[in-house]
Amino acid sequence: MRFYFSGICGTAMGNGALLLNALRHEVAGSDSAVYPPMSDVLAAANIPVYDGFDADRIAKLQPDYVVVGNALSRGNPEIEYLLEQSEIKYLSLPELFREKILSHRRPIVIAGTHGKTTTSTIAAYLLDQNGNEPGWLIGGVPLDLSSGARLGEGKAFVIEGDEYDSAFFDKRSKFIHYRPQIATINNLEFDHADIFRDLEDVKRSFRHFLRLIPSSGHLLLNGDDPNVLDLLPADWTTVYKVGLDAGNDLVIKDFRDSEEGSSFSLSWKNELWAEVSWPLHGLFNARNAAMAALASALSATPSNPALFDLSPLAGFHGVRRRQDMLLKTEEAILLEDFAHHPTAVDAALESLRSAYPRRKLIACFEPRSNTAVRSVFQEEFTKALGRADSVYLGEVHRKAKMKEDQPLDTNLMVKELVSLGCCPAFAFESNQSLYEQLIKDLKGESAYLVVFFSNGSFDGIPHKVAAFLGS
Repeated sequence: MRFYFSGICGTAMGNGALLLNALRHEVAGSDSAVYPPMSDVLAAANIPVYDGFDADRIAKLQPDYVVVGNALSRGNPEIEYLLEQSEIKYLSLPELFREKILSHRRPIVIAGTHGKTTTSTIAAYLLDQNGNEPGWLIGGVPLDLSSGARLGEGKAFVIEGDEYDSAFFDKRSKFIHYRPQIATINNLEFDHADIFRDLEDVKRSFRHFLRLIPSSGHLLLNGDDPNVLDLLPADWTTVYKVGLDAGNDLVIKDFRDSEEGSSFSLSWKNELWAEVSWPLHGLFNARNAAMAALASALSATPSNPALFDLSPLAGFHGVRRRQDMLLKTEEAILLEDFAHHPTAVDAALESLRSAYPRRKLIACFEPRSNTAVRSVFQEEFTKALGRADSVYLGEVHRKAKMKEDQPLDTNLMVKELVSLGCCPAFAFESNQSLYEQLIKDLKGESAYLVVFFSNGSFDGIPHKVAAFLGS
């Protein structure tokens, strides 16, 4: 069949195109921003990618299906053409996965507000290392897998269960389409303020998700998170709880963090399952590992999960832009992190403080996501960033397009951080100004760690600072 991806260069869309290409379908696509790395990956797979959107192109190619990315909306010429005609079918990417990829698989759907990409990558990695030939779709760049997407020969297919909407014409959460056989929810908070009204609205979508798990399936929950536990009961399927509390089915014990990485043990049904030492930092990553371990084990050895080998975790290095080390010298460490929610920023700073207690901790934050740019979490971001010894706040993305009462007020955050005695703080109208001030201030520092938080590029500032300091 012939598929055309409108908005093909997004991570999920591009990987979806690669999976269909591997199934020997004819695939092409378009985007307004065609650039590496996805453009290079698609070119290597001989998938034509057209620069810009063009209704005449679709009319000429006459694909059987057009897959519409969720970044596209009304006014796009390809969208307008699709709505005017009835010959070519269009569908969202999640709907495509359900119909063409997940229908004959046993999906492991990794859901929750934070950590979906890392947890999905760990699950796919463990299944792969144990010889289970899984398929996967990762919304990032895994460091220990062959690619971000693979069909695999086994029954298991690991996929991130995003609660964000599917497309402009389908406002249901993406995970509603994914036929969960094994589902995990590692945490639950208010997020995506552009599509959800409040926390209860988010929970409503997650409850819908839980109703899709069959009686033969499994639901894995963070047993320490009251928001997650509030989703219960789910008495139509088997439920297991994971966490620190001794009452959980899978318990994380003896967590320790250091500059080399962290260690912890996992106890299944009151019996030691594994002792883990790996390069990743933070208790939140130990939770990700525990959830991924149990999901993988229930897929591979459901009668006795503890038979599943977790020793490959020692060689797991994570996902790009999750505490990526850009530079390490005796004087300076520079990290790049994807965190863009106050809880994720707080957890990352807590872990870095524990791992590098003798270094000055400098946090640079670019408010960029649809939630981070709004004032809804201003107090929470201020408190989280207060864990650092110094804070640099970049420009608020798309601030000029927002209503006056909507944007995050970084100048007020600076005043609050300083008045509370948390740390020195600075706000900048441009990321370039942040860069210039930061490199000037770093000249007088020794034994420091700079972490850059953004779900975007931060205008390349992290790599510019690394290049400047490494020269």
